[in-house]
Amino acid sequence: MEFRFGDDTVVVNVPTWAVLEARVRERFARRAGFALATINLDHIVKLRGSDSFRTIYAAQDFVVADGYPIVWLSRLAGRPVSLIPGSEAILPLAQIAAAQGVTVALFGSSEPVLAAAAEYLEREVRDLEVVCRIAPPMGFDPAGPEAEEMLHRIAESGARLCFIALGAPKQESFAATGRRVAPEVGFASIGAGLDFFAGTQQRAPKWVRRIAMEWLWRMMLSPGRLAGRYAKCALVLPGLAVRSMLLRFRDRKA
Repeated sequence: MEFRFGDDTVVVNVPTWAVLEARVRERFARRAGFALATINLDHIVKLRGSDSFRTIYAAQDFVVADGYPIVWLSRLAGRPVSLIPGSEAILPLAQIAAAQGVTVALFGSSEPVLAAAAEYLEREVRDLEVVCRIAPPMGFDPAGPEAEEMLHRIAESGARLCFIALGAPKQESFAATGRRVAPEVGFASIGAGLDFFAGTQQRAPKWVRRIAMEWLWRMMLSPGRLAGRYAKCALVLPGLAVRSMLLRFRDRKA
C-alpha cells in the first residue's frame, strides 16, 4: 500500500505481523538498527502539509498500518495489509528482544511513566531487561544536539531496542536522528503505549477496538484535543478512497 504526496511516496512496507517479526529478528541477529513508524490518518494529514515530515518518513525502515482506515484503504487498493497499532507492537517486539538477548531502552513521556512501564514489561516478558530510561524535557528538539547526546546515552547503555513515546512527528524525528547517531539500535515509535502500561492513560476496551471505534472512545475522553484532529482526518478520507480505487484499477491494467 502506498500514499503519494507530490514527488514523495510513503509505502506501508510491512504488511503483516509475521513479516514485522521476521524483519526485526533479522536486524537483531546482525546487530543492525531500524526505525519503525506506524502510519495513520493523522500522519497522512501531517505528511500532506509538511516537507520535513516527509523527509523524516523517508528515513523510516519499516512502516506499518496503525488504524482501520489505513487497512480499509489498502483493501480498496487491492493491496491488503494487517492492522499493527504501535501500542500493540510493544510486547511482541519486547518478546523478540528478550529471546535474542537484546536489552531495551524507554524514551519519552515522564520518568514515573517510564519506571512503571519498565516494571510492567520486565514482569510480563521473561528475561527482558530495560537498561535505559530517558524522559526528555518539554520542548526539546528531537533532531538537535540534545537529542544526539541522549541517543549516545542509549547506545552506551547497550540497549539495541528503544521504544519512543513522544507522539508524531517528534518520535519519528527522534528515530530518524537515531538511525544516524546510533545505527545499531532499533527505534520503534509507539505513541501512548507506555502510558497504557503505566496506567496513566486508559485504552479503549477490546470490544470497542473490535468494532473500529477506538477513535470515538479517545475523542470522548479528550474532545478539546482530538475533535479538530479527527475532523481533518475525516476530510482527507474521501480523496484517499478514490486514489486507492485508482491504484487497484492501475494494477489491473498493468
